[in-house]
Amino acid sequence: MNYALVTGGSRGIGRAVCQKLAAMGFPVLINYQSNRDAASETQKIIAEAGGVAELLPFDVCDSEAVDQAIDTWQAAHPDDYIGVLVNNAGIRKDTLMVFMQNQDWQSVLNTTLNGFFYTTRRLLKGMIGHRKGRIINMASLSGLKGQAGQTNYSAAKAALIGATKALAQEIGSRNITVNAVAPGFIQTDMTKDFNEADFKKMIPAGRFGKPEEVAALVGFLASDDAAYITGEAISINGGLYT
Repeated sequence: MNYALVTGGSRGIGRAVCQKLAAMGFPVLINYQSNRDAASETQKIIAEAGGVAELLPFDVCDSEAVDQAIDTWQAAHPDDYIGVLVNNAGIRKDTLMVFMQNQDWQSVLNTTLNGFFYTTRRLLKGMIGHRKGRIINMASLSGLKGQAGQTNYSAAKAALIGATKALAQEIGSRNITVNAVAPGFIQTDMTKDFNEADFKKMIPAGRFGKPEEVAALVGFLASDDAAYITGEAISINGGLYT
């Protein structure tokens, strides 16, 4: 059976993506680092809707933890493989660069970039062996245009887009697509401290996006209909930046 793994899948966009993929018929692995209650709530929502979901806790920044968690899961599912990977885990530590501490820089890049690298590398052999896979990386508007106060976050997301384009060229012949999704302002915990009334004046659509709208794009990229789309960074930002 072809499973979907969503890193950082317990809340926000990650939760919406888990729900969408489950509704498409994928059994979903909900990754989280520490918030088991939120991950369990996501699992409950999926089960109540008739879907199948399992919890798969590990820290995406820890290569040994990634390998151990996936190895343990694979041993318990010898006839299954993870054919859809959504690298969604990410954190923000916003501040002007002149005030930015080393840890603010390192932790943001570590979660986005090392998380992508460790998890994707571990799953690539299975996708190559099955000659089918979908890798979808959660980038950001900040990675396309930059954002004041987010040099760390913008750097991480811009690098993720570059890695997306490079990996797509490496494995395109194996029927594996690699794409990035670049959301703008989306109504999640990560934007709850933003003044939506002020920011939405800059957005042609006049509002923040919904996690379900981002999840719909991820679901399309995970589907067979998107088999000829690879190496792309697709914006979903209400027209704020194109």
